[in-house]
Amino acid sequence: MSSIIQLLPDHVANQIAAGEVVQRPASVVKELLENSVDAGATDIKLIVKDAGKTLIQVIDNGKGMDVTDARLCFERHATSKIRHAEDLFALHTKGFRGEALASIAAIAHVELKTKQDQQELGTHIIIEGSKFVSQDVAVLPKGTSFSVKNLFFNIPARRNFLKSDTVEFRHIIDEFERVALAHPGISFVLYHNGSEMFNLPSSNQRQRIVGVFGARTNEKLVPVNESTEIVQVQGFIVKPEFAKKSRGEQFFFVNNRFIKSGYLHHAIMAAYEGLLKDGCQPGYFLYLDVPPNTIDINIHPTKTEIKFDDEHALYAILRSSVKHSLGQFNVAPVLDFERDANLDTPYDYERKEAVMPMVEVDRNFNPFADDKPAKSAFGTSGGSSAPARQFRKQERMPAWESLYTGLTPATEEFEGTDFEEDEITGSLFNENEVEQAVQTTYQIHKKYIVSPIKSGMVIIDQKRAHQRILYEQFLKNITVQHGSSQQLLFPLVLHFNKTELDLIREMKSSLENTGFVFAEVNHDHIVVSGLPVNVSESEVSILLEELIDDLQQEVPDSSFSQSDSIAKSMAKSLAIKTGTLLTEKEQENMVNSLFACKEPDVSPFNKPTFITVSVEDLDKRFAV
Repeated sequence: MSSIIQLLPDHVANQIAAGEVVQRPASVVKELLENSVDAGATDIKLIVKDAGKTLIQVIDNGKGMDVTDARLCFERHATSKIRHAEDLFALHTKGFRGEALASIAAIAHVELKTKQDQQELGTHIIIEGSKFVSQDVAVLPKGTSFSVKNLFFNIPARRNFLKSDTVEFRHIIDEFERVALAHPGISFVLYHNGSEMFNLPSSNQRQRIVGVFGARTNEKLVPVNESTEIVQVQGFIVKPEFAKKSRGEQFFFVNNRFIKSGYLHHAIMAAYEGLLKDGCQPGYFLYLDVPPNTIDINIHPTKTEIKFDDEHALYAILRSSVKHSLGQFNVAPVLDFERDANLDTPYDYERKEAVMPMVEVDRNFNPFADDKPAKSAFGTSGGSSAPARQFRKQERMPAWESLYTGLTPATEEFEGTDFEEDEITGSLFNENEVEQAVQTTYQIHKKYIVSPIKSGMVIIDQKRAHQRILYEQFLKNITVQHGSSQQLLFPLVLHFNKTELDLIREMKSSLENTGFVFAEVNHDHIVVSGLPVNVSESEVSILLEELIDDLQQEVPDSSFSQSDSIAKSMAKSLAIKTGTLLTEKEQENMVNSLFACKEPDVSPFNKPTFITVSVEDLDKRFAV
């Protein structure tokens, strides 16, 4: 028999490798930005069109490549980051595998322009699906420009699996923010469809966080700084009162590399124990500096997971340092009654020398000096016989009762006046015949509503039923008619970052149809002057945060339009929760409203809202 095992062609192997490295446009953005950082760039521009499906271009002013490197960088396992296997445990760069550019070139149209500082001319290379189309010399500035066009053009199945532009662009922003936060000393600019989304100049860590998440973030941050032999922790945590339902503002950086770690996140949650509301997540921006030989980065293609040598010690240090910062800056309550908070030394003043306070004293001040001359009631002294002032007692104004003195009460005789008598009519109903209304609905465990029907009984899940009722109500208001709103006496001012404000502007008309009234949508905040009837002021910020998070992640994925997504998200946020006690009228209204819906059987998330139990089923259960 002939052999059946054979080597795959290079372009097929590259496409297979691309399935692990390039999952969506955001993966390309991550790899190209990290290459620019490794090239020593101080100014990086990211240009995106159609959420990266049409164009992803990264321009930097790094050291560039010569002709040989420009051609060799698209080969598999070709890298300048490592030379030996031992280098994997002493990494100081972002990339090291040498697979990213080869994988990207296998599934897109790639154009590379690069030039080194000492060279007069640069190199211009065009690749389409791992095939070199052209290579020319060109007049270029110092640095490198990567243009990735028509991503997944030769893999239509993978392109069809991409989400909407809103979701894909949200993932691109996530990768952009992670790289920008990890390197505050580098200038970053992001353009999407010709409009500038971010312009972050070179700054420090705090300024970079404020530049990414808005000016209001500055007052939320609490500094963290701890240095040990195992790890050096620095960065910022967010005050407990600003905790959100979503997990958006949570960043761990290990040696300036963004990572995800549920174990370290648990350490942060343990430090915040007792300070957060139920369901809220703390925000943090923590930079961990550990020896490179104590971590293993090469365990995941995306390099976002790291294996630590001593996780238990890292857990304890991180938890204690965060807890120390919360107590140091009087964020957490302290039970030491003899402690004087004024004697605490902040981190910034630990090595600061004492300075003699400057106190200004007014030496001419005399509290007993009489600046104003005393006024005499009997004239001035000095021999002149000035007549004494005449003092008269002010006559008292007459009281208000005097206005009515001398008036005689007017009395009239009503003896001759006839009044129309009320006609006495009998009652339509006899009091004995009035029957009291019989309760038809019952609530069980503050979760289910039981209502009898002809064939047996129906058991309704009150939370899912209310979601269905609100969903159809909001969807009708958005698409058919304008929902009623209640005006606020004092408008609400809510602060969001640039990305969230762009999303609010996009869905502003739909929200106004549900009953929201926006008095102002500014560059960093919105002013809400009116709310839907069934929304309270305390729920507005939570509702909008959950709505933005759902739309960014496209939850649920089965939504047909943005209006459908808004209606589902608002219904999920405003529906009554399990454990809410309902009165008898509320139970009846819930049952009647549910069966008045177009699709009462399922919730907006395709889960059953009620079940029926027939009398026959009950008879079978009691059968002996």
